[in-house]
Amino acid sequence: NFVLMEALQWTTGDTSLPLSVCSLPCRTGERKKVVKGVPCCWHCERCEGYHFQASEFTCELCSYEKRPNQNRTSCQPIPIIKLEWHSPWALVPVFISVLGIIATTFVIVTFVRYNDTPIVRASGREMSYVLLTGIFLCYIITFPMIAAPDVVVCSFRRIFLGLGMCFSYAALLTKTNRIHRIFEQGKKAVTAPRFISPASQLVITFSLISVQLLGVFVWFAADPPHTFVDYGEQRTQDPLNARGVLKCDISDLSLICSLGYSILLMVTCTVYAIKTRSVPETFNEAKPIGFTMYTTCIIWLAFIPIFFGTAQSAERMYIQTATLTVSLSLSASVSLGMLYMPKVYIIIFHPEQNVPKRKRSFKAIVTAATMTSKLSQLAAERPNGEVKTELCEGVEAMPPTKTTYVSYTNHAM
Repeated sequence: NFVLMEALQWTTGDTSLPLSVCSLPCRTGERKKVVKGVPCCWHCERCEGYHFQASEFTCELCSYEKRPNQNRTSCQPIPIIKLEWHSPWALVPVFISVLGIIATTFVIVTFVRYNDTPIVRASGREMSYVLLTGIFLCYIITFPMIAAPDVVVCSFRRIFLGLGMCFSYAALLTKTNRIHRIFEQGKKAVTAPRFISPASQLVITFSLISVQLLGVFVWFAADPPHTFVDYGEQRTQDPLNARGVLKCDISDLSLICSLGYSILLMVTCTVYAIKTRSVPETFNEAKPIGFTMYTTCIIWLAFIPIFFGTAQSAERMYIQTATLTVSLSLSASVSLGMLYMPKVYIIIFHPEQNVPKRKRSFKAIVTAATMTSKLSQLAAERPNGEVKTELCEGVEAMPPTKTTYVSYTNHAM
């Protein structure tokens, strides 16, 4: 028989003898699927996805926070990740924030150093410091947003996420509203409107800010801050690439609510900025505030599709954190650059321009605003030269008013 076996020739040229078994043993990570009616025969099936080989014949699903190991014989914890400081997604926002903090500190120091000079007084010292505080907070929020989440960090995120914007736009809204009321009142009477003093402006501003703080305190009471691991955000098809993301308990809805009030203040301020765009620029900061608000609105209109459009991305945590922090820093930079850097430039490099401006009566200010409005209305009907000449002659012909003189430029802001 042995000689006969040696004499056998296989068509494949393989001289090895075939095994006399129905099925071969399964490899590690595979289960046996018995052939119906033939209990000694089976097919080998690999445990797929997040399943592991629980026994010779079964695969079982790992618990939600675990994944199968390399050979699928057991489960192991899914690695937990967070945004690292050395990540490019963190380095860029931190760099912008550090530059902004340095610039804001420089402006604050300059304003404090030259606190009694005309240009600082004309800016409205009290409101300027409130606005600078808001700008500073917008830059500071970058650090708790990137820091490793814990109860303290999550608490800071809740408090300061919308507070910086609230400080900034509450102050700007109060300014633009005051300017609007002054010139609307001036069209009806020569008396100044109520609540335009610096103390009144501070009360109005902090009343607006208190709404944001009240909302935060209610949020703290209803749902104390805590952390959790989101295993669903990066639960990939390949378990080897699965990650859990350590996060604060701030959902997209909570984020919208936190920023929503500040965005409402921003939009309202923009509306008032449009209404006061025709005010003579020599009297107040209406036009710089207007340019600031238009640019800020563009920044946040770009933020919304980027932030929510990446909700299904594997890089969601990195993109959304970077987008939010950069948007906050850019909006703060716009306010700082347009409203304060020109003043700091004059204070430091052109002190000869830092002198009191000629005081004008309330009626004279309103008259100038009215002339500007008429000039805009008549520009489409007559040549520019004729319109300007007519209006200038009208202003020169006006008799001097006996209204009590006030320094509008020193108290308008």
